[in-house]
Amino acid sequence: MFRNLARFAAFSVLLVLLGVAVTLFWRSWPTFHHFGWSFLWTARWDPGRELFGGWIPIAGTLISSAIALLVAVPVAYGVALFVTNLAPAWLGRPVGSAIELLAAIPSIVFGMWGLFVFAPWFAKLEPWITAHVGTLPAIGIFFRGPPMGIGMLTAGLVLAVMVLPFIASIMRDVFTVVPPMLRESAYALGATSWEVQRHVVLAYTRSAVLGGIFLGLGRALGETMAVTFVIGNAHQLSASLLKPGNSIAALLANEFAEATTPLHQSSLLALGFLLFAMTLIILIGARLLLWRLENAQGKSGL
Repeated sequence: MFRNLARFAAFSVLLVLLGVAVTLFWRSWPTFHHFGWSFLWTARWDPGRELFGGWIPIAGTLISSAIALLVAVPVAYGVALFVTNLAPAWLGRPVGSAIELLAAIPSIVFGMWGLFVFAPWFAKLEPWITAHVGTLPAIGIFFRGPPMGIGMLTAGLVLAVMVLPFIASIMRDVFTVVPPMLRESAYALGATSWEVQRHVVLAYTRSAVLGGIFLGLGRALGETMAVTFVIGNAHQLSASLLKPGNSIAALLANEFAEATTPLHQSSLLALGFLLFAMTLIILIGARLLLWRLENAQGKSGL
């Protein structure tokens, strides 16, 4: 009886996952049938003329998530390193608890903070960014634009604040399980703190660290309310990260209640199916990468 209940619980998860995928694909089939593969790289989105393309929200989702990871991963690593190795016990525990509390804050609170606090402050900083970073060769084109405060870079930074506690918590937990004997042996051989962290701690926990990073990426890809508040919701794609853009989740939040025609609804559901597929592919890729790292780790004896 207990075995059957456990088996039913396990298979029910797979059935729900399969049901969501089939339902999304079935409801989005009219869009794929009407526009074909060009739906993926067409930038036009005109509900009045029933012309839909998903390139701008797809690119906005990937760009804002990439910015979030570029900012959050180094900071999360520094936080985890400080809490587990450098901070005294009276300080490490409060900082660790604060990280967990930050992860529990609802995303709409981050969105309101981003819109009413961070965006006005960032708007004052953007002229300095344009004057000093926007003039640099190669990367300058990404940091030129009007000082609006909201845009792709703002959305990426707010997303970074959101995914930071998830990644930092996982890194902190896995760093604490490293056997002290490994660290003490490395110190006894004359290794510095940075060498111990890089060649011992990270080598011992790299599969779990990568798992935490991909978990943060999964949340960044699907985040809705916080991004909707600060990304600008403009159906345009510019090289400048300071200009407004759009993402799949933000577009769904803004237009799904107003979609009246079947093709418009189907196009929004097609974007939802693509977001589902992107997240699934990334998680499968993460599992394959972790599997290869675990095999390599076993062969090297770590």
